[in-house]
Amino acid sequence: MFAYIARRLLLMIPTIFGILAISFIIVQFAPGGPVEHIMAQLQGLDTNATAHFSGGGNDISTTSNFSSTYRGAEGLDPKFVAELKKQFGFDKPPLTRFFLMVKNYLTFNFGKSYFKDVPVIQLIKERLPVSISLGLWMTLLSYMISIPLGIAKAVRDGSRFDIWTSSVVIVGYAIPSFLFAVLLIVLFCGGSFWQIFPLRGLTSENFSHLSLIGKIGDYLWHITLPVTAMTLGAFATVTFLTKNSFLDEVRKQYVTTARMKGLSERRILYGHVFRNAMMIVVAGFPGAFINAFFGSSLLIETIFSLNGLGLLSFEAIVNRDYPIVFANLYIFALLGLVVNLISDLTYTWIDPRIDFETREI
Repeated sequence: MFAYIARRLLLMIPTIFGILAISFIIVQFAPGGPVEHIMAQLQGLDTNATAHFSGGGNDISTTSNFSSTYRGAEGLDPKFVAELKKQFGFDKPPLTRFFLMVKNYLTFNFGKSYFKDVPVIQLIKERLPVSISLGLWMTLLSYMISIPLGIAKAVRDGSRFDIWTSSVVIVGYAIPSFLFAVLLIVLFCGGSFWQIFPLRGLTSENFSHLSLIGKIGDYLWHITLPVTAMTLGAFATVTFLTKNSFLDEVRKQYVTTARMKGLSERRILYGHVFRNAMMIVVAGFPGAFINAFFGSSLLIETIFSLNGLGLLSFEAIVNRDYPIVFANLYIFALLGLVVNLISDLTYTWIDPRIDFETREI
């Protein structure tokens, strides 16, 4: 087992390198980089635009207006454009910039944001609690609901309970989570009905002055509606996957043999079927967690004014803030690989017959 874990950890190195390399190549051909973004502002597309950016240790602030000394009838001063590229690091060849980025990332040195003038690692640390809260709670709650519900539906397949719960689950799956979020805001955030939960933020302004119990209560009070909106639209797939997996296992020969031996249905279900049926459910956990951690939380973060990594990454992509884009890509790739490894190791806990030592990678 330790040899397999070591091989998987070593395999992460070329995998992340490949992800960064492909993404870096794509970015090289993408139009409208940070230099072009600043140049567009200075050329009058936004007459009140102010850009603050940092490069090789020096900060430059530029404010554009029609009387700017850097803009004339034929464009910007070439010396200024060259200085602009130098500040962003684009004066170096692409290969040099890529390997310099990889070297820094090995020590989690992500540099500074182009437009926020703040270390990227600081921005990530500030946004990480929001993303962890949304992703972790949503994944745990959806699995805690889906697995028991899927088992109950499989045991009562074709009953009124199965039909009724299927209707509810399908409706939950059909309605996007952001629509649930809007509905919850209207109902419980003082829209047209009750004002029970806060509309924005992860904590209250007086959070630091609260007791430990008060902090926990305040945190749960703020996170209830966002997590509820995400969970309502997320548990349908796992529910039906669990049900179908159990039904498939129940029809197999070993279950018939167990019944002929006189074993109780409960022992058959949880002693034999559960272990085999849960394999496919566990296989989907990494994807569900990563999707909840980033993709699914973007609209929820926007609606509830939560500054998480999803919103940070989206804003960075729009603004071509490459240090933030690549740092988030690196972190999510690393997180995805680690969660995938944990998922594989969970197989051995569910089914000890699985032996990763003899598995070829």
